[in-house]
Amino acid sequence: MLDVPKEVSVAVSISNPPRIFESVTELVGRTPMVQIHSHNVPGVEIFAKLESFNPGGSVKDRPALRMIQEGLKNGKLTKDKAILDATSGNTGIAYAMIGAALGYRVVLALPANVSDERKRILKSFNAEVHFSSEMEGSDGAILLARELYKKDPEKYFVPDQYNNPENPKAHTLTTAEEIMELLGDRITHFAAGIGTSGTLIGTGKRLKEMKPSIKVVAMEPSQPFHGLEGLKHMASSIVPGIYDKNSYDQHIDIDTDESYEWVKVLARKEGILAGLSSGGAMAGCVQLAKEIKKGCIVTIFPDSGDKYLSTRVWE
Repeated sequence: MLDVPKEVSVAVSISNPPRIFESVTELVGRTPMVQIHSHNVPGVEIFAKLESFNPGGSVKDRPALRMIQEGLKNGKLTKDKAILDATSGNTGIAYAMIGAALGYRVVLALPANVSDERKRILKSFNAEVHFSSEMEGSDGAILLARELYKKDPEKYFVPDQYNNPENPKAHTLTTAEEIMELLGDRITHFAAGIGTSGTLIGTGKRLKEMKPSIKVVAMEPSQPFHGLEGLKHMASSIVPGIYDKNSYDQHIDIDTDESYEWVKVLARKEGILAGLSSGGAMAGCVQLAKEIKKGCIVTIFPDSGDKYLSTRVWE
């Protein structure tokens, strides 16, 4: 018989029995939240929403699904068109997964230096991938996607995750509501990294509507060349059309090496195999916790670490 340590509580719930779904797209959202204990800042609680539990493995499943659904509703996405967009990886994986489930071709522009795991996942979903220069980051992918579209505009439906208002709206309608349902009045701060900025802006906007005293905190890499896939250094990047610097209350710069260290801490002390941007989110939250000294911070862990096992963080 297995001995369970006294300090470990074990609970079994039958209130949510298993369900049968007609499509994998129905599994998007309703991701779990977990409290992080290894930050060592007494008086501050930190909770992370584990978006790796989405079927495509990341937070990007939410906006990708909504943008595709809206394309179907307004008639811009038809069976004779392929879905085309620029991506640093996760949104592309979401498009590819949804495209496979719904029967649509997916064409992506992607920086050449994204992790091998991401490239293999995209190949598994049968996405057509065009690589941009590794020196240009996500901006290079944006420019490449524009070139592909100009060559044959009638061939593609472009969700345009960086400029489509349905991106943040997906988080307004789902992510924020889920957070508030779980923690309610306890939340004092919502902190998220900036990529397209959809997660930060969409979630933060709705949380403030429900509880105006919540502080929304933007976190971004401190340097242009940072190694945190999925995040943008806004001052040196093409600024997304959905980005609004007036939508948050505070800004925190995050260091790449510190973020990588948190990736390891989360794995070894919390049992959470988190992605690089999740390590960045944690590094930023610890900075914030030391500043406020008391409160409840909610953040987003965009994806898991299984897509980055070949990167230098684990060397």
